[in-house]
Amino acid sequence: MSKEFTEEDDALLAELGVEVEHTKAASRTPREERIIAGFEEIQRFVETHGRTPQHGEDRGTFERLYAVRLDRIREQEECRALLKPIDRQALLTGGTETELTLPDDMDDDELLVELGIEAKAPDITELRHVRPTAEKRAAEAIASRRKCRDFETFRPLFEQVQKELDKGIRETRPFELKAEIVPERFFIVGGQKAYVAEKAKEFTNAQGRRDARLRVIFDNGTESNMLMRSLQRALHKDDAGRRITKPTAGPLFADQTADDDEASGTIYVLRSKSDHPYVAENRNLIHKIGVSTATVEARIAGARLQPTFLMADVEVVATYQLYNINRSKLENLIHRVFAPARLEIKIKDRFGNPVVAREWFMAPLDAIDDAVKKIKEETITEYSFDVSTASLALRP
Repeated sequence: MSKEFTEEDDALLAELGVEVEHTKAASRTPREERIIAGFEEIQRFVETHGRTPQHGEDRGTFERLYAVRLDRIREQEECRALLKPIDRQALLTGGTETELTLPDDMDDDELLVELGIEAKAPDITELRHVRPTAEKRAAEAIASRRKCRDFETFRPLFEQVQKELDKGIRETRPFELKAEIVPERFFIVGGQKAYVAEKAKEFTNAQGRRDARLRVIFDNGTESNMLMRSLQRALHKDDAGRRITKPTAGPLFADQTADDDEASGTIYVLRSKSDHPYVAENRNLIHKIGVSTATVEARIAGARLQPTFLMADVEVVATYQLYNINRSKLENLIHRVFAPARLEIKIKDRFGNPVVAREWFMAPLDAIDDAVKKIKEETITEYSFDVSTASLALRP
């Protein structure tokens, strides 16, 4: 008699008073049960979508997790042997496409962390706190967050920054989305201090924007290789996101001065009252930008007799007081930023000699105000004037 019975056979034998003892399936370890359950989830995905799960930040959270899990299963002989009897879709014979190098003993929760996904559940089937892909992408969902093995090299930097913040030598200021990310700068994102240790060669992304891979060290001893624009978006979306300024001896511009601040001079912005045809036609756009240690009134006295003022009276449209700053270096910096908009107007001095005035720029006052703001933020060196938009733009 065959040793295998159907349910109908069992029922018939029971009617005849014959007891049949079935052999129990071999018990499995919790780890083996977990491997089988995880593989069955991948199988259900394949049945639903008609394909194996794929990597990529444009994929859903679970698909990315299944893709990495399948690669790990394929790599381990123990897993292949365990799952071969139930591999009805031939999933174990596919190639490995793992994007991340992961330890073999990493569980699903740790895997989620590597994928940049926060989960507070003991098992992948119980995830309740996974944020949408679009939102996580802003914080570089794909960039791995791992232990920083040489963190002791960076620990003194974080400690020094905190001391300087406590003493007011550094400040935290809101982060602007278009602000540049450069090495050796500190930020606060997700409640942690972040230090940009390295920046790889820049490239143009699919949207035609500049981007670069970073090495970012966090003050909790972890690090990430996130993209520059991902860090920018994460800082911008974080209401508490901040950039930490560089150490400074005092405020560059301030409404109030400290007792030990030394006044250095004034940035002034002027408009000309010249009847020169081109100046008259563009009077509201043409400005002279200069820096003076004397009062602005003293500096412009007798303007109509000086070629630098176009041999005409001028109107003061804006002034900014300087503190603890090198006047000549700042003036050179400002002129370099607005160099693309520099006007070289040739006029005659009072002796009839031709003179070219070079401190006049075809730049709106808003752009000049923006430049002053970026000087305060210590980011001005990252910008230049874009004549096509009549505004400041990040340097290419």
